Amino acid sequence: MSLIANTPKPPYYAAIFTSHRTPDDNGYGEIALRMEELAAQQPGFLGVEAAREELGITVSYWSSLEAIKNWKANDEHLQAQKNGRESWYSDFTVRICKVERDYCL
Repeated sequence: MSLIANTPKPPYYAAIFTSHRTPDDNGYGEIALRMEELAAQQPGFLGVEAAREELGITVSYWSSLEAIKNWKANDEHLQAQKNGRESWYSDFTVRICKVERDYCL
């Protein structure tokens, strides 16, 4: 299985979550996996890519801005966001963008 998401022909949308973790794990790995599983069940979800070293970057792909809005408002995701702000991240940002073009090498 490829680590690169198999997205449809543009346009579509990306939510880019960039974070710096605290040393506190306190269930982070389990919740991160659960959020990927839960996101994949949401209407409009197209795929996800993630990388983590000192800086973590997760890009989730969505069919519409409405789909991203609904994902952000998911109850279980809201609880994970709260935990992230309180325990897991010393700094983070979310960027939403429209993918207008993509290509493979």
